[in-house]
Amino acid sequence: MVPISILELVRVTEQTDARGALHNARDLAIHAENWGYNRIWVAEHHNIIGIASAATSVVLAHLAEGTKRIRVGAGGIMLPNHAPYVIAEQFGTLARLYPGRIDLGLGRAPGTDQVTLLALRRSPDASDHFPQDVIELMSYFAPATPEQRVRAIPGTGLNVPIWILGSSLYGAQLAAALGLPYAFASHFAPEQMASAIALYRGRFQPSEQQAEPHVMLGLSVFAAATDEEGARLFTSQQQAFVNLRRGRPGPLPPPVDDIAAILSPMERAMVAQSLSCAIVGSPETVRQGLAAFIARTGADELMITAQIFDHAARLRSLEITAAARRQLAEAA
Repeated sequence: MVPISILELVRVTEQTDARGALHNARDLAIHAENWGYNRIWVAEHHNIIGIASAATSVVLAHLAEGTKRIRVGAGGIMLPNHAPYVIAEQFGTLARLYPGRIDLGLGRAPGTDQVTLLALRRSPDASDHFPQDVIELMSYFAPATPEQRVRAIPGTGLNVPIWILGSSLYGAQLAAALGLPYAFASHFAPEQMASAIALYRGRFQPSEQQAEPHVMLGLSVFAAATDEEGARLFTSQQQAFVNLRRGRPGPLPPPVDDIAAILSPMERAMVAQSLSCAIVGSPETVRQGLAAFIARTGADELMITAQIFDHAARLRSLEITAAARRQLAEAA
């Protein structure tokens, strides 16, 4: 049975501030470790009200310090926002503090708007150099050569596992060419999922890090005692998605009883398409949904996300998901 992991967005809700969101993220990591999740990743976002993970490497240290076994990583670092050398130093430090537990997922998008990109002192065309930046970053984690004048200290020789993230065919091609594992953002951009998987597997070139292709797919899961309660929990993410598209991002809103009453028909269609990779409902619905999604996609690993307003309900959802995965493993 494929491993399952968690994507943690460190969401600020209408009930909690950034400090509370960071506390909840660490609490989730502790529970996830006990439930058997493989890894927990944090995504880099800037200037987005409602997400408190801008200082991603600092947040990862916060989660790693509270856990002992679960892998902790970036899903991802938006490399165009940074000098590769600085990221090598940051993740080299994390790898020294928490050996054998740190992952580094890399994305090409800025994770913010163009005005904020300027505040980051990065060029708007920085993403054009993404492949070269990835290769440069990888070189800092490799063993140093005698003639190498610039070394990441710490970082050199640590071989921190690097992943390529993507929501299009671009990332699939790069991950295949470099022989790196690939994480596809099907939880919010599923349109090219099948094509990206096929392209990545078909063109994969083995590397020192990865002998065979490895595909991790994002999947939203909203699990509860009943299908009806799961659907109600799902309305928080549906509202947040539409608010972002409306240009009015904010704290994660509470769930509502009737999502159709507050979204236009066009918005409902947009949500249905963009969030189609979601499993919503009771424990049995989740178990069947996981089995069907894995069979349909051939995923090597699932990255579960659950933007649920109430922290206790989110914990329960992820606990149900872990239990469903164990049941499938036992049946297999």
